[in-house]
Amino acid sequence: MSVKVKQLTKTYGTQKAVNKVSFEAKEGEVLGFLGPNGAGKSTTMKIISCFIPQTEGTVSVCGFDVQTHPMEVRQLIGYLPEHNPLYLDMYVKEYLDFVGRLHHLGKNTKKRIDEMIALTGLEREQKKKIGQLSKGYRQRVGLAQAMLHDPKVLILDEPTSGLDPNQLIEIRKVITMLGKEKTVILSSHIMQEVQAICDRVVIINKGEIVADDKTENLQQQSNNQTILVVEFAETISSNLLDKLPYIHQIEAIGNNKWQISTLNNQDIRAEIFHFSVQNNLTLLGMQKVSNNLEDVFRQVTSSN
Repeated sequence: MSVKVKQLTKTYGTQKAVNKVSFEAKEGEVLGFLGPNGAGKSTTMKIISCFIPQTEGTVSVCGFDVQTHPMEVRQLIGYLPEHNPLYLDMYVKEYLDFVGRLHHLGKNTKKRIDEMIALTGLEREQKKKIGQLSKGYRQRVGLAQAMLHDPKVLILDEPTSGLDPNQLIEIRKVITMLGKEKTVILSSHIMQEVQAICDRVVIINKGEIVADDKTENLQQQSNNQTILVVEFAETISSNLLDKLPYIHQIEAIGNNKWQISTLNNQDIRAEIFHFSVQNNLTLLGMQKVSNNLEDVFRQVTSSN
């Protein structure tokens, strides 16, 4: 089970929303699909989900081409779009029953509805009209409908939008669990969420892929630098710190506290310790700061 995208292009008039994009999402993998607003994320997800046709290239879902076998693809996919379309006048269970009948679940409909209500934490809200629910609970209803027919592939566009911190933790656990047995493509602007959930990340900018790697690998590639936060008891000038080796940048970030980035991933903590002794400085603290996905995102999307 996988999603394969090859040389995908989508053109609106003279504008290319997606330009020769290629990537693969595999079974048992949660793939983070990231990019700035207008980068082409939602367009790509709509093409994979058979909502709109591509201009060029191919997309297959579990071996079925989205253009030649759209009905088979739709049966295999659970899709939660960014703007969650719901029938606000319908009750939660009524709506899920309606979706179940669309998928021809037959005798399994009631069982699947009960399972999805429990999985998404909708027990207390299941007898309410969708229009009476908060945005967070409406998002849960959208997740429930996306998973109701037990699809092989889940495509989730901003799935945690509107959820409070407690709900976030619960839904992240659900997505992580589902990612162990399904193919999950997740789009989100919350970088901490992507770091916590996703095994691999694809970043798209201006319709083109600018990064594609495992999450931890991308974090290690941030400008090929090591970042240290150092605090002294004494007030010193940046000119004194310039004497340290492999310095790329020095920035004052508080009283007697400095952020030092080094070239070529050089770890100069030992040199800083000796520097403090030689200059009669009291070293109060020294911490190596991990590069995060947000840093990587900014670097690869601002350079194009």
